[in-house]
Parts: sequence; C-alpha cells; structure tokens
Amino acid sequence: MPITVIMSDNPITLNSDDDLTTAEELFRIHNIRHIPIVQGRKVIGMLSHTDLLRVSYKDSIEEYETEFDTVLNSEFTIEQVMTKNVSAVTTKTTIEEVATILSKREFHALPVLENEELIGIVTTTDLIQYLLNQ
Repeated sequence: MPITVIMSDNPITLNSDDDLTTAEELFRIHNIRHIPIVQGRKVIGMLSHTDLLRVSYKDSIEEYETEFDTVLNSEFTIEQVMTKNVSAVTTKTTIEEVATILSKREFHALPVLENEELIGIVTTTDLIQYLLNQ
C-alpha cells in the first residue's frame, strides 16, 4: 500500500529565514512535532520539536507552561538548528518501506515528495495509527 494512504497532505512548512519563535508557535498551535523547511516547494531541512528543546535556555518551566524562552529566537536560526540532508520518500514508497526506514533511523518523520516537491509528511505516529486501525 502506498504511503499516500496515511501521510498528512499539505504539511505546515517554514523557510530557513523564519524564526524559531514562529516555529514554536506552529508546533503548539497545530499540535505537531516536525516541520519541513522549504525553499519554494523543495525540502532543504527538517525541524523537530526536539531540536528546539535541545537549544532552549528555559531555566524553569511551570507545570502548565510549554513556551520557550525568547532568548531562543535571538541565539539561533532555523538553519542552524534544522536537520540538513533529510531523507525523503516518494508517493510510490510503500507503508512497509517507510516503516523499515523509520525503524532503522533516529528520526521520526519523512517528507513525501512528488517530482522532488513536497506534497506531504509521514511520521511514526501515522504508522502507529495505521497499525492500530488494522
């Protein structure tokens, strides 16, 4: 079965010149954990919520608080924090192939490309939900 069956269409994206505060807001508002970084429709990197946690300078977090300190935005750029040379799959890649890739790598999301342009994203959560529905 092709990955297009379980991928998220039209993913939220950022450009490398956007700031990390915007990224944090998108993670929170859309309840997502991965954002492809694009130049036009071409993927140039991937930013994860974990990437932001790694560079966060938050001294203390209230029990209900999830926002990062504003110093995050002034200290780092998306390009410095994002993963470059991202692995990607195509619309012809099967669910089984994606499961194999994600099970052997240390990342949890893959951009889905068609003619080298971003059309979707698939995550380990998408795979788990698919398996639970079977």
